[in-house]
Amino acid sequence: MLTFVKQIFIWWNQQTLGTRIYTLIFGKFEGRDDFGNKYYQSKNGKRWIIYKDEIDASQIPNEWYSWIHFTKNKLENIHQYEKYSWQKPHQKNLTGTSKSYHPNKKNNEENKKYKSWKK
Repeated sequence: MLTFVKQIFIWWNQQTLGTRIYTLIFGKFEGRDDFGNKYYQSKNGKRWIIYKDEIDASQIPNEWYSWIHFTKNKLENIHQYEKYSWQKPHQKNLTGTSKSYHPNKKNNEENKKYKSWKK
């Protein structure tokens, strides 16, 4: 019941009630990525994503990015896309989290390119 109320009033949580109805009527399911996001397309060519959890555009993997933006390249056929063993799995944007990248995070030191004149 709470998720239904959230879908009516909170658009940033997940899909809204309007998006759910539009998807049921006009959406054709195109596929799902590793994160669980679902991709849909209408008959007139409109494309959209139903995110599994939090709405974050950085969660779109490379193989679906070109599809959602109508970019024609070698990744056009998503269903036959194979990743190489050396490719890392896609990660969402980790800025502002404890997992974000810092150059000297492991050493816990700050290498400054200048010397402060105050001590």
